[in-house]
Amino acid sequence: MRQVVLDTETTGLEIEQGHRILELGGVEILDRKLTRRHYHQYVNPEREVEEGALEVHGITNHFLQNKPVFADVLKEFLDFVRGSELIIHNAAFDVNFLNHEMSLADESLGTLQDYCSVVDSLQIARKKHPGQRNSLDALCRRYNVDSSKRELHGALLDAEILADVYLLLTGGQVDLLLDQSDGADEAASEIMRLDPNRARLPVVMPSEEELAAHEARIVALDAVCESGAVWRRATSG
Repeated sequence: MRQVVLDTETTGLEIEQGHRILELGGVEILDRKLTRRHYHQYVNPEREVEEGALEVHGITNHFLQNKPVFADVLKEFLDFVRGSELIIHNAAFDVNFLNHEMSLADESLGTLQDYCSVVDSLQIARKKHPGQRNSLDALCRRYNVDSSKRELHGALLDAEILADVYLLLTGGQVDLLLDQSDGADEAASEIMRLDPNRARLPVVMPSEEELAAHEARIVALDAVCESGAVWRRATSG
């Protein structure tokens, strides 16, 4: 399966107020492996960047003045995402902006959903972690994804970070980069069997102090989770 993790930056939050896209960033995943292939483009939004948006991404009007307009990069963008499954965090926001830009460029092109399907990683996170914070920053902390370079938002940087988060969020085998070595697939397919005569692992029971620390942790989870801590339900069932 081919997936593209996508993010955009805009001049402001409301399409109705004339706000536009000013940056596009996407990274490719093939069969749950990052390929290092990406798409990145700054766009002249043909309007001023709102002060609040500038504080988020730091992309200035002066920087954008010589960049191509959206209509000039649209074909290349659609070629990159065509036929893929788009992974977007809070997808409705980005998709609405992209469809608006497409309609301004050429109404005959239809909508983004005519070229690819869309999956909202925020909705996946909310189902997996109900009652918890599921912003990209919160998910980075939860899954130990390095976001130290994310002092300001940027479409490509956020797409790269979201790609790592998405692979961890959706579980299963995770390979962050394609293995370029010959014979890697064959080696991975070999079955490794444990020695049946190996020494048995010792069973270590928790101390009173460890049990108390565990209980304190569950109480803390009960306080922040809408449905309570899973461990509490598992031990009481």
